[in-house]
Amino acid sequence: MTRVLILNASNEPLSVVTDRRAIVLLLRQKATVVVDRQMEWHSEHTAVVVPTVIRLLSYVRVPFRRSAPVTRQAVFGRDRHQCQYCSAPAESIDHIVPRSRGGRHTWENVVACCRRCNMRKANHLPSEAGFKLRREPKAPGSHGWIYARAGQPLDPSWDPYLRAG
Repeated sequence: MTRVLILNASNEPLSVVTDRRAIVLLLRQKATVVVDRQMEWHSEHTAVVVPTVIRLLSYVRVPFRRSAPVTRQAVFGRDRHQCQYCSAPAESIDHIVPRSRGGRHTWENVVACCRRCNMRKANHLPSEAGFKLRREPKAPGSHGWIYARAGQPLDPSWDPYLRAG
């Protein structure tokens, strides 16, 4: 299943759902397609464009501000599924300051890492292992929760809507 970004009527990211759920919203006329995948799903009497971004027709009030938990999937999303030491495809997460040395499980101390670099670094600081971070890790912005919800690399067509917030 692919994922679809749902925008509120005000164009702010609201949720990430399966393509099937998004098509149900379209068929019930609760949303419109903003960006499509240039594919269609067909039934006996209907053809529906498969969306990648949809916008709700009615504004939905969100009573709380979401925060992104530090999960494996969220860290992979933030780091674009690349090892932060060598740019290879990431397979695991690494604590920059190892937990055994007092490092915490926070956004600023966790990066995506390939298995080779993770094994080489082991229980050392990056400087002790001869590594240098490609980018300083930080907590994601206001839409960081999307990394955790998407469950896969983010669709590039979502970028304009995520940068706005």
